[in-house]
Amino acid sequence: AALLESEARLREADQRKDEFLAILAHELRNPLAPLSNALQLMRGHPPRARAAERLHEMMRRQVDHLVRLVDDLLETSRITRGVLELRKQRIEVASVVANAIETTEPLMQSAGHALTVSVPAQPLWLEGDPVRLSQILANLLNNAAKYTAPGGEIALRVEPREKVVRIGVRDNGRGIDAEALPRIFDMFRRNQRLGNGGEPGLGIGLALARRLAELHGGTLEAHSDGPGTGAEFVVLLPLAIDQVANGAIEPMAPADRLRMRVLIVDDNVDAAQSLAMVLEGFGAEVCIAHDGTEALRLFPEQRPVAVLLDIGMPGMDGYEVARRMRAQYPDNPAVLVALTGWGQEDDRRRAHEAGFNHHIIKPADIDALRELLLSLEQHRDGAGVDASA
Repeated sequence: AALLESEARLREADQRKDEFLAILAHELRNPLAPLSNALQLMRGHPPRARAAERLHEMMRRQVDHLVRLVDDLLETSRITRGVLELRKQRIEVASVVANAIETTEPLMQSAGHALTVSVPAQPLWLEGDPVRLSQILANLLNNAAKYTAPGGEIALRVEPREKVVRIGVRDNGRGIDAEALPRIFDMFRRNQRLGNGGEPGLGIGLALARRLAELHGGTLEAHSDGPGTGAEFVVLLPLAIDQVANGAIEPMAPADRLRMRVLIVDDNVDAAQSLAMVLEGFGAEVCIAHDGTEALRLFPEQRPVAVLLDIGMPGMDGYEVARRMRAQYPDNPAVLVALTGWGQEDDRRRAHEAGFNHHIIKPADIDALRELLLSLEQHRDGAGVDASA
């Protein structure tokens, strides 16, 4: 009986391996098709500037998808071989959340999902690997986006508990069958929820997220009342030791708080609002504009110390907004920070010529952004800032 059971397990594992390889080939082909189409368009008749920009954005999204897929495969390989090294440091939960949202922004936008984010104003500190912690949440957000019909609702909520922080990602998608729920985190097992394209998942994203949570001393659980009821994935991560000793919520030191007004300009509502929540948690006063016209109206009214300006906006792009701000308000000392997915030397040159002081590649490193804003506060009366950052 034991031999028969062992043979059955081996057959199932072999079948799962074959299914995994078939789905992997499918997942790799998916982004290659639009990339091939875009190259064909560019080879035949060079598109106009606006069309070329749309093609570039589409190609960037598809390349980002491939990168995430390969990263997950590499992380899975490292974990199964026991060679994954966590580079732990003290990091604020809001920073982890913001980086995960930046990473998943293209998928959320393309599916037309409404993302709501709830993060406490008081900072919550973890001891962990920032990249891997963001990867946990990014995988959960990607999972929610993929298995929720277009135009769905997804919510990410952060709540402090006695010694842990609870991070829940809830969707109103297709839900999970009761029989599939116990196996939802099995490595290489296809997700029983069909995605928006009717295809099952690759079977590593959720397994990887749970293993990364466990490596940080945490847990990851799934909850669903069945098909058609949506699902919630809940991560519990231990708070930093000193924060547990001092109480569930540790006030931020006055020297680390941002006492400034910041203008965020981004046509992506979710990206702008989530970044605003993070900066408000750091003490900043934040105002938001979703297009260039609104930004130019708010700029002289609000007189922000810093403007975080998205480049790839429809209509008036970030370069043009920056040029107009500098031309129309030459005496305004605000520091302009370009937020963009493009980081080549030519992109930095264009940003500098448009009047930007700093150039930050998406997804932004929130800790580095806070350090930049703190330095601006300390040198607010100085002669200027380095434009090469």
